[in-house]
Amino acid sequence: MAKPRSAAASAALRDGLVIASHGRHCLVETPEGERLICHPRGKKSQAVVGDHVKWQASEDEGTIEQVVERKNLFYRQDEIRTKSFAANLDQVLILIAAEPEFSEHQLARALIAAEAERITPIIALNKSDLVVPFERAWARLAPYRRMHQGVLPLSLTASGEVDRATLMKLLAGKRTLVLGPSGAGKSTLINLLVPSASALTNEISYALNSGKHTTTSTTWYWVDVERTTGLIDSPGFQEFGLNHIEPMQLAKLMPDIAEHATDCKFYNCTHLHEPGCGVIAQVDSPARPGAINATRYRIYGELFAELSQSRY
Repeated sequence: MAKPRSAAASAALRDGLVIASHGRHCLVETPEGERLICHPRGKKSQAVVGDHVKWQASEDEGTIEQVVERKNLFYRQDEIRTKSFAANLDQVLILIAAEPEFSEHQLARALIAAEAERITPIIALNKSDLVVPFERAWARLAPYRRMHQGVLPLSLTASGEVDRATLMKLLAGKRTLVLGPSGAGKSTLINLLVPSASALTNEISYALNSGKHTTTSTTWYWVDVERTTGLIDSPGFQEFGLNHIEPMQLAKLMPDIAEHATDCKFYNCTHLHEPGCGVIAQVDSPARPGAINATRYRIYGELFAELSQSRY
């Protein structure tokens, strides 16, 4: 006679989507739209926003038993720690502004991280209403337009219906992480597309921290009632480490460099000093016009040195 199985053993695993996390707590949404707090099995939480998980009911909460294999994970890594933003993305919308002036170094780092995970990047330049600063910023983005990166001009205001329609065409049916420095207009963009975002954030924060208001690291919002278009808000950042990138991988992850990296005399060319380098030959200068922007090439060199040093 077979032994009766315990209630825990007989409980079927259920599917869920991680929509927020804080510490060791995750907020998981079921396919039916119900939400509940789940805790990871074991000591360390490995689930991030955007993860599909298998979870098991435990009283009024749940236990995450398995993280389903991801198609990608967008993250940054410095010498001290790894910071994961979100998993299973279709796009990363990098929002920058005409004012305050954006960092091209940080923009390049975010694009490299997206390229490494095969996530489509979209650059959006906000504050097109500031004519002179916008023209200056737009000119700085010329190399990115030449690389066929999507560069979208925006003027995000509380009533920005034109921009809302444009953004919805880009976002519809996709999972998009919104990334950007403070002051770029990220909150305005989220609130424009998801009017209930502030209330939802408060609700999630209270749920995850047992009644105390806490800003979660990353939060998932559904833009449409059908739940086909996901928008993921992320915290602002000052640094974007790329320690997970090998120095010799770097050229392949910068499209303008990669385009000419196969024209080199040596197969293991670093594109920094070697004779017969196809990349160096294409760097733009007053004396010799080229296809590779000089600032972009300088960023490549600085990143190569940084990543090489971090391995010793």
